[in-house]
Amino acid sequence: MTKADKTDAIWKRAEIDSPCVKICVIHPETRLCTGCLRSIDEIGAWSQMTPDTRRAIMAELPDRAPLLRKRRGGRAARLSDKA
Repeated sequence: MTKADKTDAIWKRAEIDSPCVKICVIHPETRLCTGCLRSIDEIGAWSQMTPDTRRAIMAELPDRAPLLRKRRGGRAARLSDKA
């Protein structure tokens, strides 16, 4: 067993898996994690949630992805604003 396998074993449980992908960055506007798409409240309460509640959240996650894929303009938008 590698060191990574041992570390990942900490995240494994008998209940429904967590959608965590270990990229924990909260988007400033949507307040969703850019890695797993859960809200801060969902992340914090995950270990106390029932399996049914977790399944319901997991089912919603794919619909949240477009909320984070909107471009905010980037460098080109900033430059055009200065013109």
